[in-house]
Amino acid sequence: MAHDLIIRGGTVIDGTGAPRLRADVAVAGGRIVEIGQVGGRADQEIDAEGHVVSPGFVDLHTHMDAQIFWDPMGSCSCWHGVTSVVMGNCGFTLAPSREGSRELVVRNLERAEDIDAAAMDQGIDWRFETFREYLDTLRALPKGINYASCIGHSALRTYAMGERAFESEATDDDVKAMRAELRDALRAGAAGFTTSRTSNHQTSDDRPVASRLASWEEVCALVDVMREESAGVFELANEDVTGDQIPAYLERLRALAVASGRPITWGTGSNRRDPEGWRTWISELERTADAGGRMFAMVHARAFNVVLSFETHLPFDTLPHWSDLRKRPLAEQIAALRDPATRAKLVEVARSGPYGSAIGAEARRPDWDYVYLMDDAVGPHRTISEIARERRSDPDETFLDLALERDGKRFFLQPFANEDPAQVLALMKHPRTIVTFSDSGAHVSQIMDSSIPTHLLSYWVRERQAFALEEAVRMVTSQPARAWGLDRGVLHEGAAADITIFDPARVAPRLPEVVSDLPGGAHRLVQHADGFLASVVGGQVILRGGEATGAYPGQILRPEI
Repeated sequence: MAHDLIIRGGTVIDGTGAPRLRADVAVAGGRIVEIGQVGGRADQEIDAEGHVVSPGFVDLHTHMDAQIFWDPMGSCSCWHGVTSVVMGNCGFTLAPSREGSRELVVRNLERAEDIDAAAMDQGIDWRFETFREYLDTLRALPKGINYASCIGHSALRTYAMGERAFESEATDDDVKAMRAELRDALRAGAAGFTTSRTSNHQTSDDRPVASRLASWEEVCALVDVMREESAGVFELANEDVTGDQIPAYLERLRALAVASGRPITWGTGSNRRDPEGWRTWISELERTADAGGRMFAMVHARAFNVVLSFETHLPFDTLPHWSDLRKRPLAEQIAALRDPATRAKLVEVARSGPYGSAIGAEARRPDWDYVYLMDDAVGPHRTISEIARERRSDPDETFLDLALERDGKRFFLQPFANEDPAQVLALMKHPRTIVTFSDSGAHVSQIMDSSIPTHLLSYWVRERQAFALEEAVRMVTSQPARAWGLDRGVLHEGAAADITIFDPARVAPRLPEVVSDLPGGAHRLVQHADGFLASVVGGQVILRGGEATGAYPGQILRPEI
């Protein structure tokens, strides 16, 4: 048999958790046709000696809905071994959207997901209105990796209700219109239906995103379409419930899972203010299973961090004096901070504020016990308080000293959840959680979590030895793929040839960088990785040594669940 590609001499880890084996992998027509000792030659061969040959990694929680229009490779995910992603999470999608009312969709996305409005305006080819038309548009785009796309509640509401979507609950006619579009989207290949009910998601004009105006009855009416169609996963950003409110809320979710028969998923993490609180949420996964429903939680492989730097964002950006400074070029900011009088004034303001709602909910006084110097990509990292004690210095001054030592080109991490690694490990080990939650494509100037798989492999497998390599590969391949019904995530004869080849002794994320490659020149954080020999999608090599080959075999995936 003639082969398109043979990967020779690697250690095959097939994604199921089965023991590794040394074998060749042969590919023809976009499929794996042989695993073992493969004879003959191929059009292309890769020597994988000393490397792991695994299924391409799968990320279930991204927001690449806009980025796919201007970035055919799907960075930064592709650099970390990811070959398939699910986008359209948390109710945020570009479709459906009516011509002449695109600003309603942009309003939902711009602040809640930190996607630059100018980039969307310049980068998106709005050749669609319905979700079916959106999927057709995506299929025609060049794609390095594979995408599955959910339909978002906020877009669905603005499509049916216009401006009223931000002001009121839906009428019966509104719900009827949303149900009809959702049904057509599922039949066209939508991966699921998603919504947000959290106060963290606001519009650029300080209003709730459209989905937050929906009653629970509206949500149930829409999920019921999924029951009728026997299609899709329901994903949501949870309501802000605490204390005694949590059991009743989880009971509602459980009842919806059982009544609809649809898988339900949401993200969770631990928090230092309530270190055991996550256990209440996670225990609901078992209760739902016992009741006959399906539910899984998406969790992270490390702390949820906001990345701080003079090149992107600082906690002081909106404070008096700081706001004027931060509008200046970086070199001028650093020069100003080296002037003792200017620096003294800025430190005084940083200490005293004003912080809080008067200048925006995002601004808060840094707790230097929980701000870390990112001196390497993996960690563990030292806090600013620790470094200040070592230097016998004030933490505010230490923070500025550290930044000035690299002319402002230094990163700091400010976690907002998952501060305790022991809790992170417990969450990852639960049988009904999935390690995924990158938010890739969103928050591009604040968060850099596309590296979840490489952090898992470098820190939890190689350094901590908390997981066997076979188990870790399963966690980022077949486990997420099966949860969302994607025909990916395993290596066996007949499977789609989506393959990642990496060196287990070297695989790791690099430090982030700031680049200005968005449409219109806006900046974003990017993060490359070390240790990858090649990535293969649909039998074609899309990356070799971290460099794109120019092949775009990616597909729009249709889940079977």
